[in-house]
Amino acid sequence: MARELISTGNDLAAIAAVDAGCEFFGGYPITPSSEIMHTISDLLPKNGGAAIQMEDEIAGICAALGAAMSGKRSLTATSGPGISLKAENIGLGYIAEVPLVIIDVMRGGPSTGLPTRVQQGDINQVKAPTHGDFKSITVCASTLEECYTETVRAFNLADRFMQPVFVLLDETIGHMSGKATLPDLEEVKNSIVPRRVFEGEAKEYRPYDVPADEPAILNPMFKGYRYHYTGLHHDATGHPTEDAATCQNLMNRLFNKVDAHLDEIESFEEYLLEDAEIMIIAYGSVALSAKEAINRLRQEGIKIGMFRPITLWPSPEKKIKEWCDKIQKTLVIELNMGQYIQEIERASGRRDFHKLFKANGRPIAPLEIIEKVKGL
Repeated sequence: MARELISTGNDLAAIAAVDAGCEFFGGYPITPSSEIMHTISDLLPKNGGAAIQMEDEIAGICAALGAAMSGKRSLTATSGPGISLKAENIGLGYIAEVPLVIIDVMRGGPSTGLPTRVQQGDINQVKAPTHGDFKSITVCASTLEECYTETVRAFNLADRFMQPVFVLLDETIGHMSGKATLPDLEEVKNSIVPRRVFEGEAKEYRPYDVPADEPAILNPMFKGYRYHYTGLHHDATGHPTEDAATCQNLMNRLFNKVDAHLDEIESFEEYLLEDAEIMIIAYGSVALSAKEAINRLRQEGIKIGMFRPITLWPSPEKKIKEWCDKIQKTLVIELNMGQYIQEIERASGRRDFHKLFKANGRPIAPLEIIEKVKGL
């Protein structure tokens, strides 16, 4: 049976992690994500797991990666400045193909910015959180329920594609308190996608010797299978190499393992778009204000709807283009100076979007959206 719970977005994300089988949390407190660490540090020991506050953000992700290497579902949580500190080890997760969930509760930036205020300032950052070539997988919650369900989904995606996966909340949704309807716990447990393992003879184990569109198969440590972890380009056994063909094939596979399976990753919402003459594109907590504005405008006879990407990276580019081709009058709303609109322009081939951007730490109210729409 579905469960009803009065909670905040941050707490729901922590609960979701434990329900999804997370056994380790390594992190460091940072506003506005600290409640995730606070809550999961209570929950994990009661469920056979462990949570540890490290001395800084860098140590936090190192501990989390180590736990993931041992075969445990692992989590770290932070905000934009923490992602900056974790950058080098996020890259290690990508090239060594270590599954890890990173929850980023966005605030104002750059630098220390607005620690206690809301902003969607990390959209570009989580697309390219470290140097080099890789494909980011990033999901973005818009409701309290999605703080839970998208965190569960992120753990499945991380184990399926063997890489870090980002869950974006923002200060508003992270600290919002309300009633959330959660899926049945047994249903969540049954949805868990176990990490693949090699079951042949140890001498035949080559973790990176996989098809060109599939992730590595990294058996848990201490199970009798030997391989090498490195941040360097590596061969099928994980040992460093500078062989040109091997290095190029590795990079191709890191892209192909995501691009070839977009149907397993992409997620979006189409809200009242079928007869719409005006379209809003929004994500995260902004979409809540947009829905309220749309409902009020509909009562006045204005045909308006919303396209909401839930998976931001890789973007649902075909759907974005489909709706942008169909509805010419489109308003893009973001709590930043326009980070995701660049992706919308790329996907649609258009440059004529109306814009409502705010980056002063305050949310966008439904009335602001209504006034903007009426002024189009």
